[in-house]
Amino acid sequence: MTQDAGNGVVNAMSIDVEDYFHVSVFDGLIPRRQWDDLQSRVCANTDRLLGIFADADVTATFFVLGWVAERFPSLIRRIADGGHEVASHGYAHRLVYDQTPSAFRDDVRRAKALLEDATGAEVAGYRAPSYSITPRSLWALDVLIEEGYRYDTSIFPIVHDRYGIPVSARHPYEIRRRAGTLIEVPASTVRVGRYNLPIAGGGYFRILPYRWTHWGISRLNEQGEPAVFYLHPWEIDPGQPRMSAGLLGRFRHYRNLAETERRLRSLLHDFRFAPVQRLLANASAATVRITEPLPYCW
Repeated sequence: MTQDAGNGVVNAMSIDVEDYFHVSVFDGLIPRRQWDDLQSRVCANTDRLLGIFADADVTATFFVLGWVAERFPSLIRRIADGGHEVASHGYAHRLVYDQTPSAFRDDVRRAKALLEDATGAEVAGYRAPSYSITPRSLWALDVLIEEGYRYDTSIFPIVHDRYGIPVSARHPYEIRRRAGTLIEVPASTVRVGRYNLPIAGGGYFRILPYRWTHWGISRLNEQGEPAVFYLHPWEIDPGQPRMSAGLLGRFRHYRNLAETERRLRSLLHDFRFAPVQRLLANASAATVRITEPLPYCW
């Protein structure tokens, strides 16, 4: 397999920079006030990803948690110095639909300020923890526009127990809201029959065989469409401390951690990648579609 599999299409590579104990499946098991007492592994894991990307001559978008930026600003500067885009993952890794609009505004404003202070550059993009902009939290799009974000990548057009808007468009599009406009960059899927199936990375990349992701990205690229891929630093860390959680949560979080780095290196060899902003800057008018509100009550 070579980069010919992508037919020259440049895909978006993205990393959600958070520690292993920030993950939504562990939410409630450890109070946020105790996070500082836990062993942090986010710097070492993110630095390892930076090395992997340097080896492959790839730049990416790093959606950084404000909590991480506040404690490790030098890590954020290393990301930026590597030529990568720094974007926002919010501050405290709270699901959007579990917040009030006021609390959400404070969260995304605080994260944006911390990241911009660390890099000296504008933060344009946002990704919600666990893709938690859903039909019951679409109000968050107005807040993002008002807080100066220019694109969002928080909508996953699939059916899932935690997230998803299956009727969302599957490729980048412009959303018109009362507060203005925002480019939405959905997590990638392939259409099979009546269903959108996920090929965007994360747990789908670890748990399913590598050939599934390779097939899905190849299929999108053959149609002239870029894929949007994501991963977390903790996903290349099989030695991380084990947390108590239910059977499904443990399966989703720990399955195939030892395989992720090898698979990522294969992916970087097989396809072309760049940051999200570069993908949008190069998008044609046919790719970024202007759409009316999604068929949910906004």
